[in-house]
Amino acid sequence: MIIFNEVLVVSFLLFTPTWAFPPSGVELGGSRRRRDVTCRDNVEHPSNNICCKNCPAGKYVKSPCTRAGEMGECEECVFGTYIEHSSGLERCFKCTLCRPDQEVVRPCTSTQDTECQCKAGRFCAPDQACEVCKTCSRCKKDEVIVRNCTTTTNTECKKIQSPSASTSVIAPVIGMFLLVAFCCLIWAIVWYRKRRRPTDSQSNRPDGLKAGEDDEQFPELVPLNGEESLRRCFEYFEELDVDYHKRFFRHLGIVDNVIKSKEHLSFEDRMHEVLNIWVEKMGRDASLNDLLKALLVFNQRRTAENIKQKAIDYGHYKCENEFCEPFSGIV
Repeated sequence: MIIFNEVLVVSFLLFTPTWAFPPSGVELGGSRRRRDVTCRDNVEHPSNNICCKNCPAGKYVKSPCTRAGEMGECEECVFGTYIEHSSGLERCFKCTLCRPDQEVVRPCTSTQDTECQCKAGRFCAPDQACEVCKTCSRCKKDEVIVRNCTTTTNTECKKIQSPSASTSVIAPVIGMFLLVAFCCLIWAIVWYRKRRRPTDSQSNRPDGLKAGEDDEQFPELVPLNGEESLRRCFEYFEELDVDYHKRFFRHLGIVDNVIKSKEHLSFEDRMHEVLNIWVEKMGRDASLNDLLKALLVFNQRRTAENIKQKAIDYGHYKCENEFCEPFSGIV
């Protein structure tokens, strides 16, 4: 029994390895193991156990850096390839090719992929896998379009509601009411015009002025600041009825070609432009009184009175005779 134990001890010594296992963290041959490095996201990438700076968008890493924190050699993506963001990629992505049922919205560049969309008359919902563009639907005869088809949404239709019995009864009543109202309006206009029709003693002169004392009694205004007072009053002529615009300026001696050349302007700007031309033409003889009398020619006494009163109230003109009382508003 003793002899057998000794044999086991000798055998164990003979076959036990004479070298030691390498300590943790050390490779065979005494070299240290590579440790994983942590690089800054979106700024650096690991390469050969160091952190290299990313190549900018549109470029790939042709050769890595040799020192930490530096950028390796970057190469521009060739035509037909791209990289959208800065990275440590060693090759560029191939650009997407639009399908036959699509059209190019934005071509591929070195920094962005091709953008495609369905051709007209087709659509593809963005929340679904767009393998094929679907044909836009058409509304039926008893439907109306609520929303037209787009590249991302189908046509939206709605049933046409048939008129109810109550609607078919109410519609003729409303129509009759509108007809009566329209007839009443026409009658009122005719009546009003008859009331305003001048009497025999107020018949128009050949030049358009009324007989009587309207033009003679209208007050003469005196400017407080010369020509500047006149130009300050131009904005008050914006209330002139647009129907009298051309006749008013023709009466002042402005030729049609000049009037027509200002028709592209708004009514307010047109009034200012042509009145300025009239002042340049008349020179020192230009007077607000002449403009007011021209309004009387076309029976625009209310407008003339309003302009006169504003010119006095805002301190551009003064009037000292008996006809300068505030306008009562009666035409």
